[in-house]
Amino acid sequence: MTDPRRRVPRTDTLLADPRLAAAARRLGPGLVRRAVTEAQERVRRGELAPESAADAAAGALPPAATTLVPVLNATGVVIHTNLGRAPLSTAAREALLAAAGPTDVEFDLAAGGRARRGRGALAALAEAVPEAGAVHLTNNNAAALVLAATVLAQGRDIVLSRGEMVEIGDGFRLPDLLRSTGARLREVGTTNRTHLADYRDALGPETGCVLKIHPSNFTTTGFVSAVPVAQLATLGVPVVHDIGSGLLRPHPALPGEPDAATSLADGADLVTASADKLLGGPQAGLLLGHRELVERLARHPLARALRVDKLTLAALEATLRGPATPVEQALTACPDRLTARADALAATLRGEGVDAQAQPGRARVGGGGAPEAVLPSAVVALPAALALPLRAGRPALVGRVHGDRLLLDLRTVPEADDGALLDAVRAVARPAPPART
Repeated sequence: MTDPRRRVPRTDTLLADPRLAAAARRLGPGLVRRAVTEAQERVRRGELAPESAADAAAGALPPAATTLVPVLNATGVVIHTNLGRAPLSTAAREALLAAAGPTDVEFDLAAGGRARRGRGALAALAEAVPEAGAVHLTNNNAAALVLAATVLAQGRDIVLSRGEMVEIGDGFRLPDLLRSTGARLREVGTTNRTHLADYRDALGPETGCVLKIHPSNFTTTGFVSAVPVAQLATLGVPVVHDIGSGLLRPHPALPGEPDAATSLADGADLVTASADKLLGGPQAGLLLGHRELVERLARHPLARALRVDKLTLAALEATLRGPATPVEQALTACPDRLTARADALAATLRGEGVDAQAQPGRARVGGGGAPEAVLPSAVVALPAALALPLRAGRPALVGRVHGDRLLLDLRTVPEADDGALLDAVRAVARPAPPART
């Protein structure tokens, strides 16, 4: 009998398969060759019939030329840093595609000459926060703080409360970032209480600015006090307020979260924030404040190194001008509707033999925003053993494990994705059909 491993298809024969040839043009030849090589190795090991090699190679190809895997976020964390923070709106995604080729990002089509970079996105941001005399963008909020500290306090003092010397994700400490600019940190007050007099006593000829940092991922309660922006604005030195999560105006679901419009109205000279959190846009740093100060920031040589690209500009403008973002929709989702969805999904799965129950849930804002806020939600509870196979699916479905149950929180799953959630669970919860012989 002929050993099938001696009949391994030639590489050029496999690459000539119409499906693989088309994939090479779409994904690049490297990915296709790797899939072909793996299929050939399976034939050599006797795991695959030679005539099935092309089918196996085509089936192993990724949907896109990236290792990033789409995820259905059922964790109940609206802005999940490990899942890329804010999911973009349909309008923002369409804007990304529109900006992918050559665009007029720095070109005036009417005059035929150079134009202000990102003018559409900057105008949209200025319209969203008219309290700001001018606005500027960097590639993230850390960059916004670096630029502000460099311009205002390089070689000088930044006065800030000891209770606001925060560490955020992955061991990243804002004080270390600020010191890297050449600024000196002048801590005032204590961990739990800081007063206006503490700031006033620390001011001097070497003061570059007063910095107020929103403790974005923790809260302090009990015998505590902090100085509001309105009082800091009376000190006669520039006041920079890092609000963190990017809320532009007060939000009814987040009454304790600082926002840019209020901070500027209270007298802050400059507000910094992230665009990819509560604003619901792409990763970017927002700088809003007095015109003269913002223009100084924008003209500084460091601003060029920290600028955003055309894709960010397009997505941010669409976020600001477009419909409600997925973040906004998740924050304002009706709890009764979430419960009805959970009941329907669990009933469907039970009818197909899956151990599923609908339960009340408690979602969180995430991304360092409103750490004390609890959002009433509803979950579909499954056996915890399904967590790993669901994460291995395409798209991956990620929930949270509590005890012996996997909880799929629907506040972070758009209703339009309920069908995809069902399909993902069905794919791993049902026994595979017997193989044909």
